Amino acid sequence: MTRSTAAANSGSSLTQDAYERLRADLLACRLRPGTRLKIAELCTALSVSLSAVREALARLTSEGLVVAEPQRGFRVAPISAAELRDLTEVRGEIEGMCLERAIAAGDLGWESDLLAAFHRLSRTPERPPEDPQRLSEAWSAAHGAYHKALVAACGSPCLLRLRSILYAQTERYRRLSVPLAEADRDLNGEHQEIMHAALARDAARARALMKQHLELTTRVLLKQSWLLEPSAGSKPHPAYQPIDPPLYPSRNERRLACDEQGAGVV
Repeated sequence: MTRSTAAANSGSSLTQDAYERLRADLLACRLRPGTRLKIAELCTALSVSLSAVREALARLTSEGLVVAEPQRGFRVAPISAAELRDLTEVRGEIEGMCLERAIAAGDLGWESDLLAAFHRLSRTPERPPEDPQRLSEAWSAAHGAYHKALVAACGSPCLLRLRSILYAQTERYRRLSVPLAEADRDLNGEHQEIMHAALARDAARARALMKQHLELTTRVLLKQSWLLEPSAGSKPHPAYQPIDPPLYPSRNERRLACDEQGAGVV
């Protein structure tokens, strides 16, 4: 390997490292929405060059996590109720397309990976005991891995790339909220129902369950004080027409049903 090639590889590695660290901070909301990003400070914090930070920010801009402002530099992408609704509707369509293709093409390896991803998620506490108001990093990683495993057999790099971008953009909203377990819902039950439908090759049910799963999460997020609902006179967003009857029972309904059957909540 020549000296110039080694230098190029080193520069590429530093840029990738800067990108990954910044992306992690954006998704975890350690960099708050709307915050101005000062390149000089980022270079110091990340111990990388100006060009590495600029390239990383350019990639994050293409993913919608950072906004480039002419003559003013970069800023963390803002958040809004309107954007969250839009993201939820579009993500529901893309996730559904990926899921249908994965169900049609998935083999035994896909099934095994999905079962393993669900098992890991179901056994990972959503909130760390030392800080119950914060979402666990381990749970967030397991949650992302589960949703990725569901669509892994999709077979379309373009669809999967779009899905990944939309997942990341909605992830910021979830990280800013209180833990979703405080809502009257059974997240593990929802994830399990989607998995069972996928493994049963019931694409229509799996897609409907995924759509409601995303909508339920968004409804919880829209109740947060920092993300207000639209005014009373505004029309409801098309993505928020309720499914009748609901595909998912609430946490209390699941508990009552299990009590009647003499079993625990799954």
